[in-house]
Amino acid sequence: MRGPYRKRRVAEPPQFNRFKPAGIPSRKLKSVVLTVDEYEAIRLTDYLQLEHLTASEKMAISRPTFTRLIENARRKVAHALIDGKELLITGGKIDFVQNLHKCMGCGDTHRTPPRKYLQECPQCGSDQISDLSAFVSRNK
Repeated sequence: MRGPYRKRRVAEPPQFNRFKPAGIPSRKLKSVVLTVDEYEAIRLTDYLQLEHLTASEKMAISRPTFTRLIENARRKVAHALIDGKELLITGGKIDFVQNLHKCMGCGDTHRTPPRKYLQECPQCGSDQISDLSAFVSRNK
């Protein structure tokens, strides 16, 4: 019998939340949705090259759950690449370890504790700050 569904721990929001084939407008493409926890699984295993056990501990989930998560994520990425679909990264039941903000003025990114929001850029003083967690965690 399954236990309760817990939020997955994610280090920080992705800096980009969509990818698509070049030269084709989004309105003409079908899309594949990769949840933020699936994105984190790919980041931990394929980008940082962590073992499944270590990655599962970082996400605060069991190793078998992590293995199912990474298999689903890889399948979705493969469909987007092979079938020429737009890949959207959004949603999932997640908790960010830290938040990520991007300054639209100078382009710098800044990390803050969860649920702390920057009013201005520490680098250039601009108030044009984008909270990257808001774009990907709408389905929390």
